[in-house]
Amino acid sequence: MTINRRTLALALGALATPMVAQAQAWRPSRPVRLVVPFAPGGSNDIVARIIGETVSNTLGQPLIIENRAGAGSVIGSEFVARSAPDGHTLLINSAHSTVPAIVARVPYNAVTDFAGVAVAGFSPHVLVSNPRLPAGNARELLALLRANPGRYNQATAGIGSSTHVTAELLKAVLQVQTELVHYRGGGPAVVALVAGESHFGTPTMASSLGQVRGGGVRALAVLGETRSAALPDVPTAAEAGMPGVVLEEFFPILAPTGTPPAVLAALSAAFTNAITQNAGRMQELAGVSPRPGFDTPETVMRVVREGVESYTRILRAAGVQPE
Repeated sequence: MTINRRTLALALGALATPMVAQAQAWRPSRPVRLVVPFAPGGSNDIVARIIGETVSNTLGQPLIIENRAGAGSVIGSEFVARSAPDGHTLLINSAHSTVPAIVARVPYNAVTDFAGVAVAGFSPHVLVSNPRLPAGNARELLALLRANPGRYNQATAGIGSSTHVTAELLKAVLQVQTELVHYRGGGPAVVALVAGESHFGTPTMASSLGQVRGGGVRALAVLGETRSAALPDVPTAAEAGMPGVVLEEFFPILAPTGTPPAVLAALSAAFTNAITQNAGRMQELAGVSPRPGFDTPETVMRVVREGVESYTRILRAAGVQPE
């Protein structure tokens, strides 16, 4: 992990110093609320808490992590979209671009009702199972599912979540019949997998990494193009016999549209600095890898918009319609 930390520091560090200086242009007058639209313990919650203290120190006000779970992140996201655009209420939501692709009636526009602050990082999903399930690898799991259509259930973090999209993609591409069980976030979904309430799932790496390392769930494949440094012994989807099942999440930090440019610049500086300072911890503890270049409203909203288009295209090609 030392090499990864040094690499990330070199790639991101050049951005941090001038951006921290920009943060002096605006200061919040009270604590800043960062809304996590899922229950505690999921990937967004973990990432928010890793960077939270550093953001607080830069802004000079506490960063309060507030969990507003429900409706696959729609409740918390709508709350932020309708909040005053003054820099004191923000959102972190890795499902932000998936919701419009899979939820029929969203009470806000994922692109036009928000302004970009930063992207905390990127991370692949992981195919995991309860250790008691009689499948030691991905190929054995697929054989089990195909021999018993509809018998096994798959946990998601809620309708519209990135794990929901991944579950639908897996069902369509691999042509398996499973029951989807929607929980109120990645944390509760992983708890259900550990307890055996759900048989398998495709949680985010951040929400499942601790249980994978501790033996609470069995990792069968990383759904990325390459292996993850956080789980180097786990095969990729292609290596595991599942070509075409590749999906990673990203963590946009967003403000309500209409937030003044000077406020966005200060927030972006504070969050980019925190992401840079905690890059090693995010990679080690959550399997989330920051990338440089996502620190302006334009670049953040571009990746959000492209995500909406990409997820919509993937799901429609797989025959999945909004519900």
